[in-house]
Amino acid sequence: MRVKIRKGDTVEVISGRLADKGKRGEVINVMVGDRRIVVQGVNLRTKHQKQIQTQAGRTMKPGRIQFEGAVDISNVMLVCPKCSEPTRVGVLRDDEGAHRVCKNCEATID
Repeated sequence: MRVKIRKGDTVEVISGRLADKGKRGEVINVMVGDRRIVVQGVNLRTKHQKQIQTQAGRTMKPGRIQFEGAVDISNVMLVCPKCSEPTRVGVLRDDEGAHRVCKNCEATID
């Protein structure tokens, strides 16, 4: 399945949790099969970590670890680098290959 958002793109959350709505961040990971993405600073989760023994003989400290959870890809929109607005993405094919295009200002994204 083809996804128009890639790792390293800047996206804006357009729907979902009220605390995350309107936030912008960089895409850290794209899970194509699940149609989910991980965005930096969005959908923060807390995990309570127990103290564990590693193979090297060291111990990992206990505590609370914060990490970004995955967000459905339909809840975000790509931010155009030229007009800096959330936009839909089109694909323009030519002799050199396929390029992503902003639907607002028609600028090439990559």
